[in-house]
Amino acid sequence: MPPAGLSPVGLGLAFLASVAAGAANALAGGGTLLTFPTLIALGIPAVAANVTNTIAVAPGHLGATLAQRRELAGQRRRVLVLVPAAVAGGLVGGLLLLFTSESVFRRLVPFLILLASALLAVQERLRAGLLRRLAADGGLTAPGGGPRGEALAFLPVLGASIYGGYFGAGLSVIVLATLGLLLDDTLTRLNATKQVIGFAANAAAAALFLFSGQVYWIVALVMAVGAVAGGAMGGRIASRVRPSTLRLVVVTIGAVVGLAYLARG
Repeated sequence: MPPAGLSPVGLGLAFLASVAAGAANALAGGGTLLTFPTLIALGIPAVAANVTNTIAVAPGHLGATLAQRRELAGQRRRVLVLVPAAVAGGLVGGLLLLFTSESVFRRLVPFLILLASALLAVQERLRAGLLRRLAADGGLTAPGGGPRGEALAFLPVLGASIYGGYFGAGLSVIVLATLGLLLDDTLTRLNATKQVIGFAANAAAAALFLFSGQVYWIVALVMAVGAVAGGAMGGRIASRVRPSTLRLVVVTIGAVVGLAYLARG
């Protein structure tokens, strides 16, 4: 019997979850905390659910990257240094996922969801801390970086991207923290760099997953459409919804789901 995710009702639920995730990503982040548990609830095996989710959210990463292309001006050297780390990390993380047994990954799922929820919960506090640091260091008025900072960021970005290729939720928080600590630049420009790194890691893993035989293609396509629609909707209602409120809702959902999985063993 095929999982419910392939039925019209299941596809409808996956679509609604992806719309909500797209809007959440546009406003506060953490969309995977909505889509991934939905796919598992629909009966899709955990590894296949993660693979399918990665494929589905790839267009959203591309859209976010293109939306910030102006802030990437003058960052060619930085991108050339850090994107290879992101691609390599995404591939390694993707391979680790494909070689993880279903039973082992299911045991890891609660901890991955709780980790992602925690990262999302501290996102704004981390951003505020980075702003204070950059202001104190003069980074808000003197964009730059230097080869040394970028070289130092290579291994942390590689490690973060391995996590991103393996699961993905919360990757942007880890990368932004790394860039903010090691590079001297404005938060706007560092955020654009973060988007490129996140897209590169996600795209590398997604390219690997295309040939894995683990993708539920109908579900992935339906979710991709929903995520794009949700992202557009999120952009339109941004002035009427407080990102902090939405973030709290997503974090709460993620924490409840993670604890429920943990309780079920």
